[in-house]
Amino acid sequence: MATRMIQKYGSEVLRKRAQEIEEINGTVLTLVKDMKETMHASSGVGLAGNQVGVLLRIITFVYPETQKDGVLLNPEIVYRSEERELGEEGCLSIPEIYAKVERSREVLVKGMNEEGEKVTMEAQGFLARILQHEIDHLDGILFVDRLSPSRRLLLGGKLKKAASQW
Repeated sequence: MATRMIQKYGSEVLRKRAQEIEEINGTVLTLVKDMKETMHASSGVGLAGNQVGVLLRIITFVYPETQKDGVLLNPEIVYRSEERELGEEGCLSIPEIYAKVERSREVLVKGMNEEGEKVTMEAQGFLARILQHEIDHLDGILFVDRLSPSRRLLLGGKLKKAASQW
């Protein structure tokens, strides 16, 4: 296992849509291990393939209640509750910038585990937020894209500075 470099705001790979995983092989399993290690080394609660420069639809995350690791390959949100909540988010790819983002309180996510078995996850609260945030990454969407124009404007200087450091 190895930690990988986390792509920062301004990196083109963060704006690209990741591709479906066609086959679970040694390369994918190594990526899973590396992503878990990278996520923990960076004190994160979630990580998407794009964030380590790999355009594959894979996310790793930490279950808030148990602190155990989770992995989803080819995750897809198939249901979002109409009930929404505001919560503060940050991102390993945009260090030191935090903002309140509105997201669905509950989601239903389908995907596969590391063994290739189909998985369906119901999540609510913080876990639902993590899954939505990470799946957004796979579609090239960053949490700052979900902010109101006025809030983005307020963060404009910090975002320009973050992009220039890349």
